[in-house]
Amino acid sequence: MQEGYQLQFYTTASRMHHGTPVARWLMELARELGAPGATLLAGAEGFGHDDRMHAGHFFELADEPQIVSMALPADRAETLLQRIGQEGLHVFYTRAAIAWAMT
Repeated sequence: MQEGYQLQFYTTASRMHHGTPVARWLMELARELGAPGATLLAGAEGFGHDDRMHAGHFFELADEPQIVSMALPADRAETLLQRIGQEGLHVFYTRAAIAWAMT
């Protein structure tokens, strides 16, 4: 059994970081740090700190809410969060202590 953190990052499809969608950038960083996996979830609707509704519509998906979810050992989770800070990227996230195993 491994222990660590589940990190979930909340963003929108149109949000970019150095020309790459934030969700894609986060997934690539997780892979680089050896995360056992990460999942990008598309949301139908949501709102953020700006209290503005975000929704993916049939003709326009740029405002579609997205969640990047990943499980990482504690040390790699800290490294990932430090790298995000070094990049100057401000993104809302949650962190929950978890244990996991692959059978």
